[in-house]
Amino acid sequence: MTTALILASGSEIRAQMLRNAGVPHRIEPARIDEQAIRLALEAEGASPRDLADALAEYKARKVSTRSPGSFVLGCDQVLAFDHKVFAKPETPEDARNQLQKLRGQRHQLLSAAVIYQDGEPVWRHVGVARLMMRELSDAYLDDYIARNWDSIRHSVGGYKIEEEGVRLFARVDGDHFTVLGLPLLELLSFLIDRGIIAS
Repeated sequence: MTTALILASGSEIRAQMLRNAGVPHRIEPARIDEQAIRLALEAEGASPRDLADALAEYKARKVSTRSPGSFVLGCDQVLAFDHKVFAKPETPEDARNQLQKLRGQRHQLLSAAVIYQDGEPVWRHVGVARLMMRELSDAYLDDYIARNWDSIRHSVGGYKIEEEGVRLFARVDGDHFTVLGLPLLELLSFLIDRGIIAS
């Protein structure tokens, strides 16, 4: 029996959320040039919401073309701050620069999920969370990055709220799963409605 849901992502946290929720799936990461797509969309003036949605769609579509009959889940998350979109930091210095800009400020995390079946979109949702970062000292930021670099380099903005990164925040408004990178509750509703998982 083949699994009805394919996660078109190598994200361990997304796979873990699906496992924890008891959603059978298999993982087949989409191979796309994410940076080129992102730059093209930004050049066209795409909003952060449209950017997250489009990247999630590219991933779902790519895997769906070679997986007939399956529901393919593509996901993407962007961080929006001051009319800019932050990417995953490439170096500890990038992470430090991002976190210095965010401290004492509000920003948004937008987590998009798109499901394709047989090369066509059948469901999509973009969850939005708003986060307020504490005022943080340079010394703490340096220590935080040094301790957590291997983990936070995989996260937009340079933090993971499910780890020590939670100490960076004074307030989080929005769904916890959206902060982690997947609007899980909305996804589960779709999967239940389609009979992919039992209710």
